[in-house]
Amino acid sequence: MFNIVLYQPEIPPNTGNIIRLCANTGCRLHLVEPLGFDLNDKKLRRAGLDYHEWAEVEIHPELASACATEGTVYAISTRGTRPYTDASLKAGDTLIFGPETRGLPDSYLDTLDQDRILRIPMLEYSRSLNLSNAVAVLVYEGLRQNNFVDRKAESL
Repeated sequence: MFNIVLYQPEIPPNTGNIIRLCANTGCRLHLVEPLGFDLNDKKLRRAGLDYHEWAEVEIHPELASACATEGTVYAISTRGTRPYTDASLKAGDTLIFGPETRGLPDSYLDTLDQDRILRIPMLEYSRSLNLSNAVAVLVYEGLRQNNFVDRKAESL
């Protein structure tokens, strides 16, 4: 359905939860190095349970190769001004999330049109949501917008 890009993820259980989310929704997961953990980390595997075999996961040395898709690329950032609900998400679109402790770099965000930087609304003094929660919010909004049509079911 969607391409989920985690730029330099740091916390193994978050990535494990996102692997599980991707396995259950048909999204592809792209991890951009360097990773803050080993892919065999016990915490990552525990959070992903036995879903690793059902998820499409690719490792990329840089962000550009992870974003080489035909769909629209959206960055999710607390620095965005456009609510995620205003975007019209389509199958094949790419949703990029930054590392847990620092978010996406300004140098990358500055390369995007402002309408491609989406924000999840929060209370004024909130810093951020948990990464796996933020990914789930966007994935399920995109699925809702597409009437919960699954990429694999479309090919049947």
